[in-house]
Amino acid sequence: MAIIINLDVMMAKRKMTLNELSQKVGLTTVNLSILKTGKAKGVRFNTLESICKALDCQPGDILEYRK
Repeated sequence: MAIIINLDVMMAKRKMTLNELSQKVGLTTVNLSILKTGKAKGVRFNTLESICKALDCQPGDILEYRK
């Protein structure tokens, strides 16, 4: 996969657990885990916005493109 999800990196930098992020974003831990492991096929912009707001980061801090 060319798109890398760095959600776990940002969570570690912010010292936030999956459960804490789940509560702040309003998604289940299962759905966040699927996103975190890169198994998600897509992400909605409003979900990405909520995650960025909760982690105080930019979308580019979470999503990365590699050849």
